[in-house]
Amino acid sequence: MKRLLKDKSLFLFDLDGVFYKGKESRVKIGGTKAVESLRAKGKKLYILTNNSTDLAETVYSRLREFDIPVKEEEVLTSGLLTAEYLQEKHGHVSYFLVGEEGLEAEMEKHGHRRTSGEKANFVVVGLDRNVTYEKLDHAARLARNGARIVATHTSALYMYKTGPAMATGPLVKAIEYASGRRATVIGKPSPLMFEIALKRADVPRSAAVMIGDQLDTDIAGASKAGIDSILVTSGIDKGTGGFKVLAKLPDVDAIVPLL
Repeated sequence: MKRLLKDKSLFLFDLDGVFYKGKESRVKIGGTKAVESLRAKGKKLYILTNNSTDLAETVYSRLREFDIPVKEEEVLTSGLLTAEYLQEKHGHVSYFLVGEEGLEAEMEKHGHRRTSGEKANFVVVGLDRNVTYEKLDHAARLARNGARIVATHTSALYMYKTGPAMATGPLVKAIEYASGRRATVIGKPSPLMFEIALKRADVPRSAAVMIGDQLDTDIAGASKAGIDSILVTSGIDKGTGGFKVLAKLPDVDAIVPLL
């Protein structure tokens, strides 16, 4: 095990359930020792989070407040990557939003235009804790009329302060089912987020490892991308569920002795 991690040059971390838990009232789990050890050994790292409700810069500031020494460019949220993906592939687009203010702000930063009318290039779906039937119905109607669906991710759950809570995946499934259209998925478990991180770090997939707490996003996504993974049990999942992982650890700082 120690030999395997010594050979890794890129460490990818989930956020909720790994560094802290709870969206509304966050409690730190760990991460300071892990990141400091990686820095000391000259390793590269990225935070790969399905968080779409906050700007990437907000997540960065929050990690710094928790004394976790990441750099702003190392924070890759599903909202940020969704906005970048649309800009790179399609330029500036009009979109109908199923999501919250942070995702809208990220889209606006990249030049996209939100619409509430009957025409849109895309339906963009993120976590929406104020979702209504009317909003989902409108999104499905736009998709049936030709708008393409882009999902920040399709995770079923996220780690709320009282335990697992419903995430974006069920909203995406509802719109897909009602429209008969399939979404392009940016975040975990789509391998796209992992491919972006590998390209930015300029390392081969064999040199990367994912540290996460969810089997259906972190571990499954890493597996699809051909990347090794470590499960931490500080978040949602406690067992490996048949997935092959390098290790199962109680929390993120437990990787330090293995580096």
